[in-house]
Amino acid sequence: MGWVALCLALSLGLLTGCGAGGPDTIDAFVQDTTPDGSRGVIAAAQGDDLVLCEGWGLADDVREVEFGCDTVVDVMSMTKQFTAAAVLKLQMFGELDVSDPIGDYLEGVPEDKQSITIQQLLTHTSGLGDQLGDDDDPITRDELVAAAMDSPLQFEPGTYAYSNLGYSLLAAIVEIASGDGYEQFLAEHLFAPSEMASTGYVLPDWTAHDVAVEYDQGSGAQGSPLDHEWADDGPWWNLRGNGGLLSTARDMYRWHLALLGNDILDENAKGQLFEPRVREEPDDTHYGYGWVITEHEDQPLAWHNGGNAHSYGELARTTDGGAFVFWSSTQARSESGEWDFEELGPTLTEGALSRLL
Repeated sequence: MGWVALCLALSLGLLTGCGAGGPDTIDAFVQDTTPDGSRGVIAAAQGDDLVLCEGWGLADDVREVEFGCDTVVDVMSMTKQFTAAAVLKLQMFGELDVSDPIGDYLEGVPEDKQSITIQQLLTHTSGLGDQLGDDDDPITRDELVAAAMDSPLQFEPGTYAYSNLGYSLLAAIVEIASGDGYEQFLAEHLFAPSEMASTGYVLPDWTAHDVAVEYDQGSGAQGSPLDHEWADDGPWWNLRGNGGLLSTARDMYRWHLALLGNDILDENAKGQLFEPRVREEPDDTHYGYGWVITEHEDQPLAWHNGGNAHSYGELARTTDGGAFVFWSSTQARSESGEWDFEELGPTLTEGALSRLL
C-alpha cells in the first residue's frame, strides 16, 4: 500500500485500530500491528515528549536477549540524513557550499562530471549509478573516488536516480573538507552534542549483548553488524556514508530532539535539509537532503527507510518536530510469507503518526 492510499485508508478508518487516538493508544497499536514471531524496536515522540520506546521479541535468540529501547541496530539507508547534516554543518563552518562542484574536493574529476555539484549528490541528481559493488567489498576511499570518476554516467546530471554511490562521495567530501575521518566528524559535531553515545560505526563502546543479531526469513541467525568484515575504522567505502551506521531507538529520539533546536543545525540549515527539491517518480514525494519529503494529514513530513538482506526499518518526523517515529526489525520477513515489514512498514509508521497528531 502506497503513502497516498494508506493515508486515505487511515482517514476512513479502514485499517484495524485506525482513527483518532492519543499517545496512550500507541502501545496497543504497536502490539496489534507487529506480527507474532517478529522482532524489533520502536520509539515515538510527541514534540519533545518520548511517549513510547520499547522492543518486541528477541534481539538475540541464543543469549535470550530481549529487544529494548537501547538495543543497537543497523539504521541502514537512514544513515544518509546524518551525511547530509554533516555537509550542512561544514557549510555552517564556511568549509564548503552545497553549490560547489565536486571537483573542488575530489581529485581526477573528468570532463563529463565537472558540472556535478555537492547538492546534486545530496538530491540523487548527479547522474551517477547506484553503487560500484557489494557493501563488503574491500575498497578504500581513494579507490572508490577513482572508480566513480571512471564510471559512465547513467543519466544526465540533474535527473533524479537514487545513488548510494553519491552519498559515499559525500562522505569522502566530508573527510576532505574537514580534515577528519567521516565517523570522527559525525561523532564530534553531531552525535556528542546530541548525547548520542550509542551511534556510530566503531567508536561507541558496545558489547555483543548490546547489538541485535539479524535473522533470515527462516529465523536463522546471520550475525550482528559487528560481525561484518569491515576495515578497522568502519565499513568499506561502498557502504560508508550511505548506510551501515548503528544506533538505538533512544539515540534516534535524541537526534529528533537535536533537530528541534538550533545548536547542531541552525534554522537555515534545517530549512535546506527538509526542503522538497526533486520529485521521485512515479510517487508524489520529493527528495530533500537525505530525507524523503511528503505529507501526512496535511503536514509536511520527512521520512526515510532502510533495508538490507535481513533487516528493515523506517524513520519519520513532521518537519516542525511535532511527531516522530522510528522503528526497525532485524527480521524483515517470515518464512511462511505471512508477514513482510517492507509491506507492513507504512501501516506501522503512519498508524503511529496518526496517534501523535
